[in-house]
Order: sequence, then structure tokens, then C-alpha cells
Amino acid sequence: MKPRHHLYLDDALSAELDRLGTRPGSSKSAIVADALRAYLGRRAASEIDDLFKARLDRMSRQLGRIERDQKILLESLALFVRYQLTVTAPLPEADRAAQAVGRERFQRFIDQVGRQLASGRPTFESAEEAAP
Repeated sequence: MKPRHHLYLDDALSAELDRLGTRPGSSKSAIVADALRAYLGRRAASEIDDLFKARLDRMSRQLGRIERDQKILLESLALFVRYQLTVTAPLPEADRAAQAVGRERFQRFIDQVGRQLASGRPTFESAEEAAP
């Protein structure tokens, strides 16, 4: 047995419910029950949205910090490269030995970057820990 409820509706809403309730295969009780389920379901969805909102806000702040750090890193690298290229004189074409040493140093640099990335330990964190 279903419990009985007494509800008061305004005239316009009552007329609309009467009109919908006269359709074949529907009843006023079913319409009100469906509407109430939908309303309560939206409230639960709203609570989930509130939970996701906090998490998304936190992730947005984290991404903002990552973006800021990346800009600092790229600017630092660009300034270093500009300084290095400005201060260091180019090698003469005839100095093949110096060019070979430069290629070898560059290859060692690339290998070291690969090892650091593979180890999962960033170089700048190790330098901070080693500093007095």
C-alpha cells in the first residue's frame, strides 16, 4: 500500500496536471511521482557538481602554477642561450678538431638529459639539496 499525501497546488498547475492526467496510460500520481523523482535526482546531481567544482578549482590552481613555472624555466633558458651565444665566439670553419669536441660535448649533454629524465630526479632539485 502506498501512503497518501495531500498537496495544495495553484490553479494553473492543477489545470495542467488534470490535462496531463487525462492522457491514456498516465495518472496524476505517476506524473507527480516522476516529477518529484526528477527534482530529487537533480539535487543529488547538484551535490556531485559541488564536489567536482572543488576538485576542478584545485586542479585549475595546480595547472596555473605549472604554467607559471614553465614560463620561468623557458625564460631562464632563453636568457642563458642568448648570453652564451653573445659571449662565445664562433669556431672557425678550419678548426675541425674543436667542432668535433663540440659535437661530442653536445652528445654527452643529450645523453645526460636522457639519464636524468629516466631517473625521475630533476637536476634542479638535486642542486637545491646539495646547496648549504
